[in-house]
Amino acid sequence: MKLLVGLGNPEDKYKNTFHNLGFMCADIIAEKLGVTFNKEKCRAMVAETNIGGQKVIIAKPLTYMNLSGESVRELVNFYKIDTKDLLVFFDDYDLIKGTVRIREKGSAGTHNGMRNIVSLLGKTDFPRVRIGFKPTEDLKIPLINYVLSGIKEEDKESYIKALNIASSAGYDFACGKPIQEIMQRYNTKSE
Repeated sequence: MKLLVGLGNPEDKYKNTFHNLGFMCADIIAEKLGVTFNKEKCRAMVAETNIGGQKVIIAKPLTYMNLSGESVRELVNFYKIDTKDLLVFFDDYDLIKGTVRIREKGSAGTHNGMRNIVSLLGKTDFPRVRIGFKPTEDLKIPLINYVLSGIKEEDKESYIKALNIASSAGYDFACGKPIQEIMQRYNTKSE
């Protein structure tokens, strides 16, 4: 069984913000797998399918970003998921915009949603896909305002490309490909 979790905030006003890059990725993966988020379970919108006889769950927590771990912990416990079979997608200000970094394990870094997941799972040994959104120019507004701002029209192509790479990595993970192979294939360099 595989659990793929995209992080974000559930309200429409956050739909096209940097902080919802994880949700956007989950939506693309669900579309590739031909499933929809048609039920609520463990405080998340959930889409389920089977690939090669293996159950695949895609989830978007409804607990808001900073409390993502509450939903993720419930999902892991409910479905009895081994953390090596959990893949989390999230935005990362520590990476230049459009960059995709996949890791087998690691710290939460500066991301509050990931900090909450690590804290509540009590583990760091689960794969993650980080989608960079740090601007190449100096930030002129507070970071909290920037993460909740919309993606500029001139940057959309860069993010579409990054989301396609990240979602392809998620699709391969759902199909049972090893994370090391996925890392080799999909990790990108900054523009």
